[in-house]
Amino acid sequence: MRPYQGCCHCGAVRFSFESEPLTQGLRCNCSICARKGALMSPEPIPQDQLKIDAQEGMLGLYQFGAKTAKHYFCKNCGIYTFHETSRKPGHFRVNLGCVDGVDTFALDTAVFDGKHLL
Repeated sequence: MRPYQGCCHCGAVRFSFESEPLTQGLRCNCSICARKGALMSPEPIPQDQLKIDAQEGMLGLYQFGAKTAKHYFCKNCGIYTFHETSRKPGHFRVNLGCVDGVDTFALDTAVFDGKHLL
């Protein structure tokens, strides 16, 4: 396991977690993920293992449809930082583009078919 840290563009929303070395990212084809184009962590991170440090009032929440997934973003710069999954509540995926030292263009990419989730 290795420690990772990340933040939004302006630094108002920061997070950290531990993971096996990141060699792969995950893209989802659901309506919101296709539009934001982020590469997400391949494995869900349990809530107690994702440390979130956001300036007061800066962590925004967006939900749609069944409102089971929780998509978080910085209210100042608008960057999507992480989300709580709909299929595994209490577990998060992070935007690898926000993680310090991770080159998302060098990672292998898998695709998740979120478009057809019921």
